[in-house]
Amino acid sequence: MTTPLYNLARFDFISVRLAVACARTGSLTAAAHECHLVLPAASRRLRDLERAVGAQLFERHSRGLTPTPMGRAFMKRGMAILGELDQLMVELADARQGVVRHLHLCASTAAITQFLPPLLARYAQQQPEVQVELEEQVSEQVVSSVREGRADLGVFVQGPDVRGLTVHNFRSDELVLILPAGHALAGHEPLPFAATLDEPWISLNAGAAMLQAQQQAAMAAGRTLRLRMQVSSFDAVGHMVASGMGIASLPKAAALPLARAMKLSWRPLSDDWARRQLQVCCRPDADPAVQAFSQFLQSTSQNAKSGGAKSK
Repeated sequence: MTTPLYNLARFDFISVRLAVACARTGSLTAAAHECHLVLPAASRRLRDLERAVGAQLFERHSRGLTPTPMGRAFMKRGMAILGELDQLMVELADARQGVVRHLHLCASTAAITQFLPPLLARYAQQQPEVQVELEEQVSEQVVSSVREGRADLGVFVQGPDVRGLTVHNFRSDELVLILPAGHALAGHEPLPFAATLDEPWISLNAGAAMLQAQQQAAMAAGRTLRLRMQVSSFDAVGHMVASGMGIASLPKAAALPLARAMKLSWRPLSDDWARRQLQVCCRPDADPAVQAFSQFLQSTSQNAKSGGAKSK
């Protein structure tokens, strides 16, 4: 039976927050304390919420509360609602301080590690009324976030399907091998990727452009990438290589500092795919603030100022 909308409108955000806390802690007492409510008031709010929803959200037992299937569905949406409310409060507070626009930027690890920090700092100085919120994602997720409206702008490594989006070139980089010191493949001359396929590999998590390029190159050579471990950051890749778990490839601008800090060897790759293009994308209907930020990121003058991070 469909719950009437006027019933759903009756519950307030305190009750939603209470229910989410109950699901997380499994205890009405703990949830009431977290929401600054006395226990009888919390119990009444939870009953009123279930009445408004028209379904039992929790199983009550001697050990506390357990969400029902309906409760788990409600918690998932409830957490999203609370997240949106918290973001609204942040934006209202920022507006009182003169911030008139929030931009959500999703970017790949390669973009964040090599290029974005000085650009974001410069943009903040030039446009103090615009607040840029940065979220790190793998390249496929970056494009999906922009396409689905969860991000205003994305910076990613070329490769994902960008149909329906406005795309411009951003920067370029170069992948190099990093190896434990004294490894048999250590050297200075460029090495073909196919010559590394007997080795165990460390790479980033699924959806990362670098991992996809490695897997495609292995397939083209008629081999399988011996993927030993997947991690979520360049630093973690470096630590795994330093421990002797395997070899890896990273953008040169990120690999060289890690090699110095962790006493690793590095070597160029001779494959064409190791030289990559990073791109910036937004939706075609993006508003003027998003378009202005996109133009700032892709501008020639910014490329020149970022030259120190570019590969040879």
